[in-house]
Amino acid sequence: MTSKLKSAGRLLKETYAEWKEDKALRLGAALSYYTVFSLPPLLVLVVAVAGLVFGAEAARGQIVKEFQGLIGQGGTETVQTMIAQASKPKTGRISTLVSVTVLLLGATGVFTQLQDALNTIWDVRPKPGVGIRYTLKIRAISLALVLAIAFLLLVSLVISSLLAAFGGYISSIVSGVPMVEALLHGVNFLVSFGIITLLFALMFKTLPDAKIAWGDVWLGAAFTAFLFTIGKYLIGLYLGKSDVGTAYGAAGSLVLILLWVFYSSQILFFGAEFTQVYANRYGSRIFPDRHAMRIGAGERAKQGMEEKRGGDGDGRPVPERETEERR
Repeated sequence: MTSKLKSAGRLLKETYAEWKEDKALRLGAALSYYTVFSLPPLLVLVVAVAGLVFGAEAARGQIVKEFQGLIGQGGTETVQTMIAQASKPKTGRISTLVSVTVLLLGATGVFTQLQDALNTIWDVRPKPGVGIRYTLKIRAISLALVLAIAFLLLVSLVISSLLAAFGGYISSIVSGVPMVEALLHGVNFLVSFGIITLLFALMFKTLPDAKIAWGDVWLGAAFTAFLFTIGKYLIGLYLGKSDVGTAYGAAGSLVLILLWVFYSSQILFFGAEFTQVYANRYGSRIFPDRHAMRIGAGERAKQGMEEKRGGDGDGRPVPERETEERR
């Protein structure tokens, strides 16, 4: 038991060291900037896809409810305005075509930046001259993740509706039983945790230019979801109750969104670092895919980052590519 605790402590210590070396704060600032421009079209696409089943109002209401718990009323009103303005219909075929193109590019832009950040964390980058096919592939993966988010929102709506209906039915039969309410809250928490874990797993598996075993992905995604679930509550409590946005006047609501994205990105990046350290120390290791290569020490130095100390946590170098296909 003591040895396991020591191993866990070393794992977390090394994760923190990697998080610092990769300048995660700088990566989070860049991601927050891109999110400001990608959030309106991203939300519009998610609402449109999820609204095909439950209706746009129900999907929009679920998103607003989530944001209200995360950033408070002021930030939520800004999100509502973003969705309303970006959803305004355009007249004319050319205007509609341009609008849809901008919508797709904008919605997928944040995932392109997220991919670049995860590549930095996992110490890989695209090979020079990968060409337009690689760019189109990344945009396609980003769009698929947008659709996945919409699908997961749809699943969340379905389960929430079922739990609400079941809770109402039980309450009509047996009223005032706290155990039933606790059970429903527990089920809702597990479902929410599972959805978040699945979303992080999809990000870790598909976005970076790297090969990683599913077993390592699931463990890292579950760890990240655990941190995110706790952090979401703490960040929401801080942003919702504090007056941090009032110092910026009319831009206060936008600042709240930026802060939430920045803090959340640090949780995501710490989870990605944990996944990398675990995979290289205990798992199947992380390797560049066929379109990628390792980031060299010189390139890391140009970006103001320290040289990686070792590939697997024991000082052993990580091979440039996998010698045996195991995935």
